[in-house]
Amino acid sequence: MLDFNKSDMKIKHIKYSIAILAMMQLTVSCKKDFLELVPKGTATEENFYRNETEVYQGLISVYDVMQWGTTGGYTMKQPLLSAASDDCFAGGSNASDQPGWVAYDNFNMDSRLGPQVGLWSKNFTGVNRANIILEKIAKATTLSAAFKTRVTAEAKFLRAYFYFDLVRFFGNVPLITATIPTGELYTQTQSPPAAIYAQVEKDLRDAYPGLPATIATNEKGRISMGAAKALLAKVLLYQNDNTKLQEAATLFNDINKDGNAYGYSLLPNYADIFRPDNKFNAEVILEIPHSNLAAWGDWGWVNGGEGNVGTQFVGMDSYNGDTYSAGWGFCPVTLSLVNAMKTDPRFATSIIDGAALKAAGATYNGRFQNTDYFIKKYAPLKAYRSNSGTAELNWPIDEIEMRLADTYLMEAEALVRLNSDPTRALALLTAVRARVGLAPIPATLDNIFNERRLELAFEGHRFFDLVRSGRAVTVLGPSGYKAGKSEFIPIPQQEIDLTKGVIKQNPGYN
Repeated sequence: MLDFNKSDMKIKHIKYSIAILAMMQLTVSCKKDFLELVPKGTATEENFYRNETEVYQGLISVYDVMQWGTTGGYTMKQPLLSAASDDCFAGGSNASDQPGWVAYDNFNMDSRLGPQVGLWSKNFTGVNRANIILEKIAKATTLSAAFKTRVTAEAKFLRAYFYFDLVRFFGNVPLITATIPTGELYTQTQSPPAAIYAQVEKDLRDAYPGLPATIATNEKGRISMGAAKALLAKVLLYQNDNTKLQEAATLFNDINKDGNAYGYSLLPNYADIFRPDNKFNAEVILEIPHSNLAAWGDWGWVNGGEGNVGTQFVGMDSYNGDTYSAGWGFCPVTLSLVNAMKTDPRFATSIIDGAALKAAGATYNGRFQNTDYFIKKYAPLKAYRSNSGTAELNWPIDEIEMRLADTYLMEAEALVRLNSDPTRALALLTAVRARVGLAPIPATLDNIFNERRLELAFEGHRFFDLVRSGRAVTVLGPSGYKAGKSEFIPIPQQEIDLTKGVIKQNPGYN
Protein backbone atom coordinates (compact mmCIF):
# COMPACT_ATOMS: atom_id res chain seq x y z
CA MET A 1 0.00 0.00 0.00
CA LEU A 2 1.26 3.44 -0.86
CA ASP A 3 0.00 4.96 2.33
CA PHE A 4 -0.29 8.52 1.05
CA ASN A 5 -3.24 10.19 2.77
CA LYS A 6 -4.48 6.70 3.67
CA SER A 7 -5.02 6.04 -0.05
CA ASP A 8 -4.25 2.94 -2.06
CA MET A 9 -3.91 2.77 -5.78
CA LYS A 10 -3.67 0.33 -8.63
CA ILE A 11 -2.71 1.09 -12.16
CA LYS A 12 -3.51 -0.19 -15.58
CA HIS A 13 -1.22 -2.85 -17.03
CA ILE A 14 1.13 -1.08 -19.41
CA LYS A 15 4.07 -3.14 -20.66
CA TYR A 16 7.21 -1.17 -21.40
CA SER A 17 9.88 -1.68 -23.98
CA ILE A 18 11.84 0.87 -25.97
CA ALA A 19 9.71 -0.06 -28.95
CA ILE A 20 6.32 0.50 -27.31
CA LEU A 21 7.07 3.45 -25.06
CA ALA A 22 4.43 5.58 -26.74
CA MET A 23 1.72 3.32 -25.32
CA MET A 24 2.21 4.89 -21.88
CA GLN A 25 -0.95 6.74 -20.92
CA LEU A 26 -1.97 7.64 -17.39
CA THR A 27 -5.71 7.86 -16.81
CA VAL A 28 -7.42 8.29 -13.48
CA SER A 29 -10.63 7.56 -11.61
CA CYS A 30 -11.16 8.00 -7.86
CA LYS A 31 -12.81 5.47 -5.57
CA LYS A 32 -13.53 5.49 -1.86
CA ASP A 33 -10.71 3.33 -0.54
CA PHE A 34 -7.96 3.74 -3.13
CA LEU A 35 -6.96 5.51 -6.29
CA GLU A 36 -7.37 3.34 -9.33
CA LEU A 37 -5.91 4.34 -12.67
CA VAL A 38 -8.25 2.97 -15.32
CA PRO A 39 -9.19 4.13 -18.81
CA LYS A 40 -12.49 6.01 -18.85
CA GLY A 41 -12.26 7.60 -22.30
CA THR A 42 -12.29 11.17 -21.00
CA ALA A 43 -9.01 11.71 -19.14
CA THR A 44 -5.93 11.40 -21.33
CA GLU A 45 -2.30 12.27 -20.90
CA GLU A 46 -2.93 15.55 -22.71
CA ASN A 47 -5.89 16.82 -20.71
CA PHE A 48 -5.00 15.41 -17.31
CA TYR A 49 -2.60 17.03 -14.76
CA ARG A 50 -4.79 20.13 -14.47
CA ASN A 51 -4.36 20.64 -10.74
CA GLU A 52 -2.43 19.42 -7.71
CA THR A 53 -4.76 16.47 -7.12
CA GLU A 54 -4.23 15.12 -10.62
CA VAL A 55 -0.47 15.74 -10.58
CA TYR A 56 -0.28 13.97 -7.24
CA GLN A 57 -2.13 10.97 -8.64
CA GLY A 58 0.31 10.89 -11.54
CA LEU A 59 3.19 10.91 -9.05
CA ILE A 60 1.64 7.95 -7.22
CA SER A 61 1.66 6.05 -10.53
CA VAL A 62 5.46 6.41 -10.52
CA TYR A 63 5.75 5.22 -6.91
CA ASP A 64 3.50 2.28 -7.77
CA VAL A 65 6.11 0.74 -10.06
CA MET A 66 8.41 0.23 -7.06
CA GLN A 67 5.96 -2.43 -5.84
CA TRP A 68 5.96 -4.42 -9.07
CA GLY A 69 7.42 -7.90 -9.13
CA THR A 70 5.80 -9.68 -12.05
CA THR A 71 6.41 -7.72 -15.25
CA GLY A 72 7.65 -10.22 -17.84
CA GLY A 73 7.76 -13.07 -15.35
CA TYR A 74 8.15 -13.26 -11.59
CA THR A 75 11.10 -10.97 -10.86
CA MET A 76 10.69 -9.77 -7.29
CA LYS A 77 14.01 -8.08 -6.59
CA GLN A 78 14.84 -9.23 -3.07
CA PRO A 79 14.23 -12.99 -3.41
CA LEU A 80 15.69 -13.01 -6.93
CA LEU A 81 18.91 -11.38 -5.72
CA SER A 82 19.03 -13.78 -2.78
CA ALA A 83 18.91 -16.67 -5.27
CA ALA A 84 21.71 -15.09 -7.31
CA SER A 85 23.90 -14.77 -4.20
CA ASP A 86 25.38 -17.48 -1.99
CA ASP A 87 22.55 -17.05 0.54
CA CYS A 88 19.81 -19.00 -1.28
CA PHE A 89 19.15 -21.39 -4.12
CA ALA A 90 16.40 -20.76 -6.66
CA GLY A 91 14.12 -23.56 -5.40
CA GLY A 92 10.55 -24.08 -6.52
CA SER A 93 8.97 -27.35 -7.56
CA ASN A 94 11.73 -28.28 -10.02
CA ALA A 95 14.29 -26.71 -12.33
CA SER A 96 11.53 -25.88 -14.83
CA ASP A 97 9.31 -24.05 -12.35
CA GLN A 98 10.97 -20.64 -12.72
CA PRO A 99 13.78 -21.36 -15.20
CA GLY A 100 14.89 -17.74 -15.24
CA TRP A 101 15.57 -17.92 -11.49
CA VAL A 102 17.49 -21.18 -11.87
CA ALA A 103 19.50 -19.66 -14.73
CA TYR A 104 20.43 -16.66 -12.56
CA ASP A 105 21.26 -18.98 -9.65
CA ASN A 106 23.62 -20.98 -11.93
CA PHE A 107 24.77 -18.03 -14.08
CA ASN A 108 23.83 -19.84 -17.27
CA MET A 109 21.49 -17.15 -18.60
CA ASP A 110 21.26 -16.32 -22.28
CA SER A 111 19.52 -13.62 -24.27
CA ARG A 112 16.13 -15.29 -23.82
CA LEU A 113 16.53 -17.11 -20.52
CA GLY A 114 16.78 -15.20 -17.28
CA PRO A 115 14.99 -12.48 -15.32
CA GLN A 116 15.93 -9.70 -17.74
CA VAL A 117 12.55 -8.99 -19.34
CA GLY A 118 10.84 -8.28 -16.04
CA LEU A 119 13.64 -6.17 -14.61
CA TRP A 120 14.07 -4.17 -17.82
CA SER A 121 10.32 -3.60 -18.23
CA LYS A 122 9.70 -2.61 -14.62
CA ASN A 123 12.52 -0.13 -14.36
CA PHE A 124 12.02 1.51 -17.73
CA THR A 125 8.31 1.82 -16.97
CA GLY A 126 9.32 3.68 -13.81
CA VAL A 127 11.73 5.88 -15.74
CA ASN A 128 9.13 6.71 -18.35
CA ARG A 129 6.45 7.56 -15.82
CA ALA A 130 8.91 9.78 -13.96
CA ASN A 131 9.78 11.55 -17.22
CA ILE A 132 6.10 12.12 -18.02
CA ILE A 133 5.28 13.58 -14.62
CA LEU A 134 8.38 15.80 -14.60
CA GLU A 135 7.38 17.28 -17.95
CA LYS A 136 3.81 17.81 -16.80
CA ILE A 137 4.95 19.47 -13.57
CA ALA A 138 7.27 21.79 -15.49
CA LYS A 139 4.39 22.94 -17.73
CA ALA A 140 1.75 23.23 -15.00
CA THR A 141 0.64 26.74 -14.08
CA THR A 142 -1.70 25.96 -11.18
CA LEU A 143 0.72 24.36 -8.72
CA SER A 144 1.89 26.06 -5.56
CA ALA A 145 5.64 26.56 -5.30
CA ALA A 146 5.95 24.22 -2.30
CA PHE A 147 3.94 21.45 -3.97
CA LYS A 148 5.86 21.77 -7.22
CA THR A 149 9.21 21.62 -5.44
CA ARG A 150 8.34 18.50 -3.49
CA VAL A 151 6.75 16.45 -6.27
CA THR A 152 9.57 17.37 -8.66
CA ALA A 153 12.08 16.15 -6.08
CA GLU A 154 10.15 12.90 -5.57
CA ALA A 155 9.95 12.21 -9.30
CA LYS A 156 13.69 12.81 -9.72
CA PHE A 157 14.44 10.50 -6.79
CA LEU A 158 12.28 7.81 -8.36
CA ARG A 159 13.94 8.14 -11.76
CA ALA A 160 17.32 7.82 -10.03
CA TYR A 161 16.09 4.78 -8.10
CA PHE A 162 15.01 2.97 -11.26
CA TYR A 163 18.19 3.86 -13.12
CA PHE A 164 20.36 2.68 -10.23
CA ASP A 165 18.75 -0.74 -10.57
CA LEU A 166 19.10 -0.66 -14.36
CA VAL A 167 22.81 0.16 -14.31
CA ARG A 168 23.54 -2.47 -11.66
CA PHE A 169 21.60 -5.19 -13.46
CA PHE A 170 22.44 -4.36 -17.09
CA GLY A 171 25.39 -1.98 -17.25
CA ASN A 172 24.95 -0.25 -20.63
CA VAL A 173 21.37 0.96 -20.98
CA PRO A 174 19.61 3.76 -22.87
CA LEU A 175 19.67 7.04 -20.93
CA ILE A 176 16.25 8.59 -21.37
CA THR A 177 15.38 11.76 -19.45
CA ALA A 178 12.44 12.97 -21.54
CA THR A 179 9.49 11.41 -23.30
CA ILE A 180 10.44 10.09 -26.74
CA PRO A 181 8.72 10.96 -30.04
CA THR A 182 7.31 7.92 -31.78
CA GLY A 183 9.78 8.21 -34.63
CA GLU A 184 12.71 7.85 -32.23
CA LEU A 185 11.55 4.76 -30.35
CA TYR A 186 13.74 2.37 -32.31
CA THR A 187 16.91 4.46 -32.26
CA GLN A 188 17.70 4.76 -28.55
CA THR A 189 21.33 3.78 -28.07
CA GLN A 190 22.95 2.64 -24.83
CA SER A 191 25.04 4.84 -22.58
CA PRO A 192 27.99 3.55 -20.55
CA PRO A 193 27.57 3.03 -16.80
CA ALA A 194 29.54 6.21 -16.04
CA ALA A 195 26.90 8.30 -17.84
CA ILE A 196 24.04 6.52 -16.09
CA TYR A 197 25.67 7.01 -12.70
CA ALA A 198 26.24 10.69 -13.48
CA GLN A 199 22.53 11.14 -14.21
CA VAL A 200 21.55 9.24 -11.05
CA GLU A 201 23.83 11.48 -9.00
CA LYS A 202 22.42 14.59 -10.65
CA ASP A 203 18.82 13.58 -10.00
CA LEU A 204 19.54 12.80 -6.35
CA ARG A 205 21.48 16.04 -5.81
CA ASP A 206 18.57 17.92 -7.36
CA ALA A 207 16.07 15.99 -5.27
CA TYR A 208 17.16 16.02 -1.68
CA PRO A 209 17.01 19.80 -1.00
CA GLY A 210 13.34 19.79 -2.01
CA LEU A 211 12.29 16.91 0.25
CA PRO A 212 11.11 17.08 3.86
CA ALA A 213 13.44 15.80 6.59
CA THR A 214 10.63 13.74 8.10
CA ILE A 215 7.40 12.31 6.69
CA ALA A 216 4.02 12.86 8.33
CA THR A 217 2.22 9.77 9.57
CA ASN A 218 -0.50 10.06 6.93
CA GLU A 219 2.13 10.23 4.16
CA LYS A 220 4.30 7.26 5.08
CA GLY A 221 5.77 5.76 1.93
CA ARG A 222 6.76 9.09 0.39
CA ILE A 223 10.44 9.88 -0.03
CA SER A 224 12.29 11.95 2.57
CA MET A 225 15.45 14.03 2.40
CA GLY A 226 17.24 11.35 4.39
CA ALA A 227 16.30 8.64 1.88
CA ALA A 228 17.61 10.74 -1.03
CA LYS A 229 20.89 11.51 0.75
CA ALA A 230 21.33 7.88 1.76
CA LEU A 231 20.71 6.65 -1.79
CA LEU A 232 23.13 9.24 -3.19
CA ALA A 233 25.80 8.09 -0.73
CA LYS A 234 25.16 4.47 -1.70
CA VAL A 235 25.42 5.31 -5.40
CA LEU A 236 28.75 7.06 -4.79
CA LEU A 237 30.08 4.11 -2.78
CA TYR A 238 29.00 1.49 -5.33
CA GLN A 239 31.00 3.08 -8.15
CA ASN A 240 34.32 2.04 -6.55
CA ASP A 241 35.75 5.46 -7.37
CA ASN A 242 38.08 6.56 -4.59
CA THR A 243 37.47 10.22 -5.44
CA LYS A 244 33.82 9.81 -4.47
CA LEU A 245 34.35 8.08 -1.12
CA GLN A 246 34.75 11.19 1.01
CA GLU A 247 31.46 12.65 -0.18
CA ALA A 248 29.79 9.29 0.43
CA ALA A 249 31.20 9.14 3.97
CA THR A 250 30.04 12.70 4.68
CA LEU A 251 26.52 11.98 3.47
CA PHE A 252 26.35 8.73 5.44
CA ASN A 253 27.55 10.57 8.54
CA ASP A 254 24.69 13.05 8.17
CA ILE A 255 22.26 10.13 8.18
CA ASN A 256 23.98 8.10 10.89
CA LYS A 257 25.07 10.65 13.45
CA ASP A 258 23.40 10.79 16.82
CA GLY A 259 20.55 13.26 16.83
CA ASN A 260 20.25 13.20 13.03
CA ALA A 261 17.59 15.47 11.59
CA TYR A 262 15.65 12.57 10.11
CA GLY A 263 14.72 10.73 13.29
CA TYR A 264 16.55 7.50 12.44
CA SER A 265 17.76 5.17 15.17
CA LEU A 266 18.64 1.50 15.55
CA LEU A 267 15.76 -0.41 17.10
CA PRO A 268 16.83 -2.07 20.34
CA ASN A 269 15.27 -5.40 19.28
CA TYR A 270 16.46 -6.70 15.89
CA ALA A 271 13.28 -8.72 15.29
CA ASP A 272 11.10 -5.63 15.61
CA ILE A 273 12.49 -4.22 12.35
CA PHE A 274 10.63 -6.81 10.29
CA ARG A 275 7.32 -7.07 12.14
CA PRO A 276 4.48 -6.40 9.68
CA ASP A 277 2.72 -4.37 12.38
CA ASN A 278 5.78 -2.11 12.78
CA LYS A 279 6.01 -0.57 9.33
CA PHE A 280 8.04 2.60 8.76
CA ASN A 281 9.81 2.22 12.08
CA ALA A 282 12.68 4.45 13.19
CA GLU A 283 15.37 2.26 11.61
CA VAL A 284 13.91 2.26 8.10
CA ILE A 285 15.18 4.75 5.54
CA LEU A 286 13.51 3.41 2.39
CA GLU A 287 10.59 1.00 2.56
CA ILE A 288 8.37 -0.27 -0.26
CA PRO A 289 4.92 -0.73 1.24
CA HIS A 290 2.46 -3.50 0.45
CA SER A 291 -1.10 -4.09 1.60
CA ASN A 292 -4.10 -6.36 1.09
CA LEU A 293 -6.60 -3.49 0.84
CA ALA A 294 -7.00 -3.89 -2.91
CA ALA A 295 -8.22 -7.48 -2.33
CA TRP A 296 -6.57 -8.34 -5.63
CA GLY A 297 -7.42 -11.52 -7.49
CA ASP A 298 -6.14 -11.07 -11.05
CA TRP A 299 -3.36 -13.55 -11.83
CA GLY A 300 -3.08 -12.04 -15.30
CA TRP A 301 -1.90 -8.70 -13.93
CA VAL A 302 -0.46 -9.26 -10.49
CA ASN A 303 1.10 -5.77 -10.42
CA GLY A 304 -2.38 -4.26 -10.38
CA GLY A 305 -2.65 -5.16 -6.71
CA GLU A 306 -0.68 -3.94 -3.74
CA GLY A 307 0.43 -7.23 -2.20
CA ASN A 308 3.92 -8.73 -1.99
CA VAL A 309 3.87 -11.95 -3.99
CA GLY A 310 7.51 -12.52 -3.03
CA THR A 311 6.27 -13.54 0.40
CA GLN A 312 4.24 -16.34 -1.17
CA PHE A 313 7.30 -17.51 -3.10
CA VAL A 314 9.59 -17.97 -0.11
CA GLY A 315 7.12 -19.79 2.15
CA MET A 316 7.34 -23.53 2.80
CA ASP A 317 5.38 -25.53 0.24
CA SER A 318 2.11 -27.06 1.55
CA TYR A 319 3.10 -26.12 5.10
CA ASN A 320 0.79 -27.33 7.86
CA GLY A 321 1.61 -26.14 11.34
CA ASP A 322 1.72 -23.11 13.59
CA THR A 323 2.66 -19.51 12.76
CA TYR A 324 3.27 -19.80 9.03
CA SER A 325 1.05 -20.08 6.00
CA ALA A 326 1.89 -22.29 3.03
CA GLY A 327 4.12 -20.92 0.30
CA TRP A 328 5.78 -22.23 -2.85
CA GLY A 329 9.22 -23.29 -1.65
CA PHE A 330 11.45 -20.84 -3.48
CA CYS A 331 14.76 -19.52 -2.14
CA PRO A 332 15.74 -22.34 0.23
CA VAL A 333 18.60 -21.02 2.33
CA THR A 334 22.07 -22.36 1.57
CA LEU A 335 23.99 -24.28 4.19
CA SER A 336 26.77 -21.76 3.63
CA LEU A 337 24.64 -19.03 5.20
CA VAL A 338 23.13 -21.38 7.79
CA ASN A 339 26.60 -22.34 9.00
CA ALA A 340 27.71 -18.72 9.03
CA MET A 341 24.69 -17.72 11.14
CA LYS A 342 23.99 -20.77 13.30
CA THR A 343 25.54 -19.18 16.41
CA ASP A 344 24.54 -15.62 15.49
CA PRO A 345 21.68 -14.02 17.48
CA ARG A 346 20.09 -12.88 14.20
CA PHE A 347 19.53 -16.45 13.01
CA ALA A 348 16.20 -16.76 14.84
CA THR A 349 14.81 -13.67 13.08
CA SER A 350 16.28 -14.40 9.66
CA ILE A 351 16.01 -18.15 9.03
CA ILE A 352 13.36 -20.82 9.63
CA ASP A 353 14.74 -24.19 10.74
CA GLY A 354 12.37 -26.52 8.94
CA ALA A 355 13.72 -29.66 10.58
CA ALA A 356 12.94 -28.20 13.99
CA LEU A 357 9.38 -27.44 12.85
CA LYS A 358 8.97 -31.01 11.63
CA ALA A 359 10.26 -32.32 14.93
CA ALA A 360 7.53 -30.27 16.62
CA GLY A 361 4.84 -31.84 14.40
CA ALA A 362 4.64 -29.54 11.37
CA THR A 363 4.72 -30.81 7.79
CA TYR A 364 5.75 -29.34 4.45
CA ASN A 365 7.02 -30.54 1.09
CA GLY A 366 10.73 -30.37 0.45
CA ARG A 367 11.05 -29.08 -3.10
CA PHE A 368 13.82 -28.45 -5.62
CA GLN A 369 17.19 -27.70 -3.92
CA ASN A 370 15.57 -28.13 -0.51
CA THR A 371 17.85 -27.62 2.49
CA ASP A 372 15.12 -27.52 5.18
CA TYR A 373 16.02 -23.89 5.88
CA PHE A 374 13.82 -21.03 4.67
CA ILE A 375 13.65 -17.22 4.69
CA LYS A 376 11.94 -15.97 7.84
CA LYS A 377 12.21 -12.17 7.46
CA TYR A 378 9.62 -12.13 4.68
CA ALA A 379 7.83 -15.42 5.38
CA PRO A 380 4.04 -15.75 4.95
CA LEU A 381 2.49 -15.52 8.42
CA LYS A 382 -0.95 -16.90 9.18
CA ALA A 383 -1.84 -13.76 11.09
CA TYR A 384 -1.41 -11.68 7.92
CA ARG A 385 -3.00 -13.99 5.36
CA SER A 386 -5.65 -12.02 3.49
CA ASN A 387 -9.30 -12.95 3.90
CA SER A 388 -10.31 -11.16 0.70
CA GLY A 389 -9.17 -11.45 -2.87
CA THR A 390 -6.59 -14.11 -3.69
CA ALA A 391 -4.54 -14.57 -0.53
CA GLU A 392 -1.35 -15.48 -2.40
CA LEU A 393 -1.38 -12.08 -4.15
CA ASN A 394 -2.19 -9.96 -1.12
CA TRP A 395 0.59 -10.34 1.44
CA PRO A 396 0.95 -7.01 3.33
CA ILE A 397 4.65 -7.60 3.99
CA ASP A 398 6.76 -4.54 3.12
CA GLU A 399 10.17 -4.62 1.44
CA ILE A 400 12.88 -2.77 3.34
CA GLU A 401 15.33 -1.36 0.78
CA MET A 402 17.55 0.66 3.12
CA ARG A 403 17.81 0.94 6.86
CA LEU A 404 20.15 2.49 9.38
CA ALA A 405 22.29 -0.59 10.07
CA ASP A 406 22.93 -0.76 6.32
CA THR A 407 24.11 2.87 6.20
CA TYR A 408 26.20 2.38 9.37
CA LEU A 409 28.08 -0.42 7.64
CA MET A 410 28.41 1.50 4.37
CA GLU A 411 29.85 4.51 6.22
CA ALA A 412 32.29 2.21 8.04
CA GLU A 413 33.29 0.72 4.68
CA ALA A 414 33.88 4.14 3.14
CA LEU A 415 36.04 5.22 6.08
CA VAL A 416 38.14 2.06 5.97
CA ARG A 417 38.63 2.41 2.23
CA LEU A 418 39.65 6.04 2.78
CA ASN A 419 41.99 5.02 5.59
CA SER A 420 40.25 7.75 7.57
CA ASP A 421 38.82 7.90 11.11
CA PRO A 422 39.27 4.27 12.18
CA THR A 423 37.68 5.10 15.54
CA ARG A 424 34.44 6.11 13.86
CA ALA A 425 34.48 3.05 11.58
CA LEU A 426 34.92 0.76 14.58
CA ALA A 427 32.13 2.52 16.48
CA LEU A 428 29.70 2.02 13.60
CA LEU A 429 30.51 -1.67 13.20
CA THR A 430 30.38 -2.15 16.96
CA ALA A 431 26.95 -0.50 17.21
CA VAL A 432 25.45 -2.93 14.69
CA ARG A 433 26.92 -5.92 16.55
CA ALA A 434 26.16 -4.62 20.05
CA ARG A 435 22.47 -4.31 19.20
CA VAL A 436 22.30 -8.12 19.02
CA GLY A 437 24.72 -8.74 21.88
CA LEU A 438 27.87 -9.44 19.88
CA ALA A 439 31.33 -8.31 20.99
CA PRO A 440 33.39 -5.79 18.99
CA ILE A 441 35.68 -6.99 16.20
CA PRO A 442 38.22 -4.98 14.15
CA ALA A 443 36.79 -2.71 11.47
CA THR A 444 38.37 -4.40 8.44
CA LEU A 445 36.74 -4.65 5.03
CA ASP A 446 36.43 -8.42 5.40
CA ASN A 447 34.67 -8.03 8.74
CA ILE A 448 32.39 -5.28 7.44
CA PHE A 449 31.29 -7.28 4.40
CA ASN A 450 30.74 -10.37 6.53
CA GLU A 451 28.66 -8.29 8.94
CA ARG A 452 26.60 -7.02 6.02
CA ARG A 453 25.86 -10.60 4.99
CA LEU A 454 24.60 -11.53 8.45
CA GLU A 455 22.84 -8.29 9.34
CA LEU A 456 21.16 -7.76 5.96
CA ALA A 457 20.45 -11.34 4.89
CA PHE A 458 17.70 -11.64 2.25
CA GLU A 459 17.33 -7.84 1.94
CA GLY A 460 18.75 -7.70 -1.59
CA HIS A 461 22.32 -6.52 -0.89
CA ARG A 462 24.55 -9.59 -0.86
CA PHE A 463 24.91 -10.21 -4.62
CA PHE A 464 25.84 -6.61 -5.42
CA ASP A 465 28.17 -6.52 -2.40
CA LEU A 466 30.05 -9.52 -3.79
CA VAL A 467 30.30 -7.97 -7.25
CA ARG A 468 31.44 -4.50 -6.19
CA SER A 469 33.93 -5.82 -3.64
CA GLY A 470 35.61 -8.17 -6.12
CA ARG A 471 34.60 -11.23 -4.09
CA ALA A 472 32.08 -12.64 -6.56
CA VAL A 473 34.48 -14.87 -8.50
CA THR A 474 35.78 -16.54 -5.34
CA VAL A 475 32.38 -16.95 -3.69
CA LEU A 476 30.12 -17.57 -6.70
CA GLY A 477 32.63 -19.07 -9.14
CA PRO A 478 31.69 -22.63 -8.10
CA SER A 479 28.09 -21.77 -9.04
CA GLY A 480 29.09 -20.67 -12.54
CA TYR A 481 29.87 -16.96 -12.08
CA LYS A 482 32.38 -15.67 -14.66
CA ALA A 483 34.28 -12.40 -14.44
CA GLY A 484 33.56 -10.08 -17.35
CA LYS A 485 30.14 -11.59 -17.91
CA SER A 486 28.16 -12.41 -14.79
CA GLU A 487 28.36 -8.93 -13.27
CA PHE A 488 25.41 -8.11 -15.52
CA ILE A 489 22.42 -10.00 -16.83
CA PRO A 490 21.62 -10.17 -20.56
CA ILE A 491 19.75 -7.44 -22.39
CA PRO A 492 16.29 -8.80 -23.35
CA GLN A 493 16.46 -10.25 -26.85
CA GLN A 494 13.21 -8.53 -27.79
CA GLU A 495 14.86 -5.14 -27.30
CA ILE A 496 17.71 -6.10 -29.62
CA ASP A 497 15.28 -7.47 -32.22
CA LEU A 498 12.87 -4.53 -32.11
CA THR A 499 15.64 -1.96 -32.43
CA LYS A 500 17.30 -4.00 -35.21
CA GLY A 501 20.51 -4.27 -33.29
CA VAL A 502 20.79 -0.63 -32.21
CA ILE A 503 20.77 -1.96 -28.67
CA LYS A 504 23.73 -4.31 -28.20
CA GLN A 505 23.91 -7.45 -26.09
CA ASN A 506 26.11 -7.58 -23.00
CA PRO A 507 29.44 -9.44 -23.33
CA GLY A 508 29.32 -13.22 -22.97
CA TYR A 509 25.66 -13.69 -23.93
CA ASN A 510 24.44 -14.98 -27.26
